[in-house]
Amino acid sequence: MQAFHSDAHALQLPSQHRFPQAKYRLLRERVEADPGAVWLCPAPAASEGELALAHEPDYIARVLDGRLSEAEQREIGFPWSPAMPVRSRHSVGATIAAARTALAEGVAMNLAGGTHHAYAHKGSGYCVFNDVAVAARLMQAEWHARHRSARPGLRVLVIDLDVHQGNGTAAIFRDDPSVFTLSLHGARNFPFRKEASSLDVELPDGTGDAAYLAALDEALDEVDRRLQAHPPGLAFYLAGADPHEGDRLGRLKLTAAGLLARDERVLDWLWQRRTPVALNMAGGYGADLAAMVDVQYATVQAASRAWQRWQGADGTMAR
Repeated sequence: MQAFHSDAHALQLPSQHRFPQAKYRLLRERVEADPGAVWLCPAPAASEGELALAHEPDYIARVLDGRLSEAEQREIGFPWSPAMPVRSRHSVGATIAAARTALAEGVAMNLAGGTHHAYAHKGSGYCVFNDVAVAARLMQAEWHARHRSARPGLRVLVIDLDVHQGNGTAAIFRDDPSVFTLSLHGARNFPFRKEASSLDVELPDGTGDAAYLAALDEALDEVDRRLQAHPPGLAFYLAGADPHEGDRLGRLKLTAAGLLARDERVLDWLWQRRTPVALNMAGGYGADLAAMVDVQYATVQAASRAWQRWQGADGTMAR
């Protein structure tokens, strides 16, 4: 399974900044130490034209040129530096590459990404550009270029299981029936003003494994019902580690075993429907970085097993 990484392009942050940037490097190093069936690939950079599929050109230009206002930088949560656009473009590029690979091989992943708080016109919540929105629209455009006479086009499903609602993604695709957005998130968690996803499931503080998995099953059943007439041809799965009980910002209290069960449930559901999937790591703010990386590494391994299932016993992709 191909896993794309972009941690070589680090942000320039103050020493006491609360964003745990080291998690991306630690996860890549963990995979390097025990790759199994995972093939690590450096991420390409998204082009300005690709970013413009989901973002306003003026916003893109101000990020690239360093013309974000102080208020915009505060909303993003990062001070602007020349590293910001470089890192952001490679993070989006990793999701684009993962999506293309998933369409060919069934499963691929970005070892970062899931920047779902970014809107078309602004960034927010540690998210500069919305990688899933850009990649979804680019995959639809490429699909259309290959199948010009086919109708309907490529439908995309976003399964967002970060503990925070994917408000930017929901807003970008609000009036786009070709993209279905599912978000399971903490009802009282950031963002405090939610957007309307295609399907939102709000969970109370303290939700544990059993209640979470039951809610997930019910949500996936509802997705089945709504998309029965036009099933998705590609999924993006935001496998946030922040529902974990050790997360500083999560508050949902899932165990590592519960999160693994979540990942396996989603990946099996997609396999049963033969829906290719690109995974993103999304959020994770554990005080214990090693424990958080353990959770994310378990997600990588679950994805790798799913990829092997897609390849079939003879090594060719089973559709």
